[in-house]
Amino acid sequence: MRPIAPIPTPLDVRLMNVTAALLFVVVACMALAASGWWALRHPLFALTRITIEGDVAHNSAATLRANVAPRVAGNFFTVDLARARRAFEDIPWVRRAVVRREFPNRLRVSLQEHHPVALWGAEGGSTLVNSFGEVFEANVGDVELDGLPRLAGPQDQSAQILATYQRLAPLIEGLDLTLDQLTLTGRGSWQAVLDSGARIEMGRGTPDEVAQRAERFVRTITQAASRYGRRPEALVSADLRHTDGYAIALRGVSTVSADAQKK
Repeated sequence: MRPIAPIPTPLDVRLMNVTAALLFVVVACMALAASGWWALRHPLFALTRITIEGDVAHNSAATLRANVAPRVAGNFFTVDLARARRAFEDIPWVRRAVVRREFPNRLRVSLQEHHPVALWGAEGGSTLVNSFGEVFEANVGDVELDGLPRLAGPQDQSAQILATYQRLAPLIEGLDLTLDQLTLTGRGSWQAVLDSGARIEMGRGTPDEVAQRAERFVRTITQAASRYGRRPEALVSADLRHTDGYAIALRGVSTVSADAQKK
């Protein structure tokens, strides 16, 4: 026997099936849209709390929330996390903020503050350098200034200047002196000021080259000063830019003869 061929579905039945499927999709989309609208409008998802954790040494949690809340719009679903992050990072002392949602109506913020390790620029300013070598603005009155060095130079090289300071400071401490200031001039020359007031011209070069000059200076300055009955504390200035040595000026020591001084 030959198999019986299937009877084709009538056109009107096929149209009814397609129409039913389309209606189902439309109804499902409308239901999802209604659910979404309900979620967007329902008070349950309105932001009611911002939890702050991490570094808050210079800003209280209450102050942070008060400053940021007016800039955080929307609810759990619609809040702009990037904008909220920028709002926190615009607050003095905040270096980095990570903002995330907490269902159903909260934000949790993890903060990292700037940790100042140096003053930056001219005296009287409000600019500091953090432990990453980044320059930031803050109220200097909030900082214990004792022990902080002053760095200066092109702002885009602040990290290199801090790294060079951290390399030179232990060398100077070997003389029982402290490196108070380090400057990188616009021409690329390094200049240092010690706590004794002595000024040291270190010349141009990479941090490695500058460190090598400083090491040579520290290794020999005690012996050089002792020839004139002085210690390194008597140093007034030093010029390390010479290839085969350095020039120094010592307090109470003159290279001018007594006859020349009388004239």
